[in-house]
Amino acid sequence: MEEITEKNSKVNEEIVFEKVDLVRLEKSAAATKKKKSVVLKVIRRVLITLLVLIVFSVYSVYTLCDAIVNGPSQSARDKAVLSAMQASATKWVPGLFLPDEEVDRIVSASEILNIDEINLDDYKKQTEKQKKDELETTDEWADYPDGIKYQTVIGATYRAYILLIKDPSKVYVATSSNFVNATAGIRLFNAVERENALAAINGGEFNDTNGKGTGATPVGLTYSQGKMVWNDGCRRTFIGMDKDNKLIVTSSMTEEEANRLGIRDAVCFQSGNVLIDIKDDEVRFHYSDNNTGTAQRTAIGQRADGTVIFIVTDGRTGSSIGATRNDVIDMMVSCGAVTAGMLDGGSSAMMYYRDYITKYNIDTSTLDEYQKQGMVNKYKAFTNPRRIPTYWMVRGN
Repeated sequence: MEEITEKNSKVNEEIVFEKVDLVRLEKSAAATKKKKSVVLKVIRRVLITLLVLIVFSVYSVYTLCDAIVNGPSQSARDKAVLSAMQASATKWVPGLFLPDEEVDRIVSASEILNIDEINLDDYKKQTEKQKKDELETTDEWADYPDGIKYQTVIGATYRAYILLIKDPSKVYVATSSNFVNATAGIRLFNAVERENALAAINGGEFNDTNGKGTGATPVGLTYSQGKMVWNDGCRRTFIGMDKDNKLIVTSSMTEEEANRLGIRDAVCFQSGNVLIDIKDDEVRFHYSDNNTGTAQRTAIGQRADGTVIFIVTDGRTGSSIGATRNDVIDMMVSCGAVTAGMLDGGSSAMMYYRDYITKYNIDTSTLDEYQKQGMVNKYKAFTNPRRIPTYWMVRGN
C-alpha cells in the first residue's frame, strides 16, 4: 500500500512539474511574441518617420526651387537654371518649374558674349609688371625645382586650384584607350600611374547620357602626342597644343586645318568655350555677363612666355558652390593668360599633382580620401572619380 502511495505521489509531482514547465513555455512564448511585436512597432515607426522626412525634404526642396524660379528675383532664377544646366544629370530639373521655351531663352541669353579687347603688347607689359610686383625674387621658378607652381584662390562662391607649368613641351593629352572597341575610360589615379605623370587635369567632352557615361570615346576632334586619335565629325570648341608648344583655342577646327597647323595634342568641349584668344594683335576676353551659372570648372590657358595654366574649381558644397564662366576668365587674366579654353567640368573636374601634400606642407587632416592620394580639388559626385577618355597631363622627369 505504501508503495502505491509513493508511486502516486511521484506521478503527481511529475504532473505538477510538467504543468509548471508548460506555464513557463507559455510565458516565454508570450514574452517572445511581445518582444517581436515591440520590435515591429519600432521598425514601422522608424520607417514611417523616415518616409515623412523624405517627403518633407522633397517638398521643401521643390518649394524652395519653385520660389527661386518663380519668385520676384529674375537674376536668382536665371542663376539657378543655368547652374542646373551645367551638369548632364540635372539638365531636366528646370523643366519641372518652367516651360521649355523659357529655359531655352535663359540658356540662349547666357551664350551672348561681350568681348573685351586689349593690345597684346600692352597686355604683356601689364602682366609682366604684375608678376614683378608679386615676386620676391627675380627668378619666378627659383623655389619650384619641378617646374610647377601651385596656388589656391578663394572667390565669392568658389575655391580654385591653379597649377602653372613652366615647360609647355611637357604638357600633352593622354588617352584611356585607342577608342576602337569603345572600352570604358580610365580613372584619374590609374591614368597618372600608367603615364607616370607629374600632374594632370581632366580633358575634353565625352558622351554622358544621364550623367552615367563610361567615358569610352571622346566627342570631337582629338589628338594625342602627334597623332589624330579620334574624329567623329562633331564640330566643337577646339583646344590644342601645336608642334611649337603653342596653345590654340578656337570655336572649331577640321582635321585638315589641324594637320596644317601641326597640332600635336588636342581635345574638344561643346561650343562657345573659347575664353581668351588673340586676333590681329589684340587679346580678346570672351565674357558672358548673362552666364551666371556656377559649377565645378576646369580650364587650360597659356601665358605669352609659354607657361601653361591649369585651373580647377570646387563646387556643389555650401562653402564652394562653384565658379561662373567670368570667374574663370578673371583667374586666367590674373595669371597672365593670352589664350584659354574651358574644359569639361562638373563631376569630371579633377586635378592631380604628385606629392603636393609634402611639397607644400599641407595638413592632411583637412584632406579627403582622394586628396590624400594626390587629387588636389575636392571631388564631389556620388561615385568614385569618373572614367573619362582624355586627360591633359604633365610628363614626369
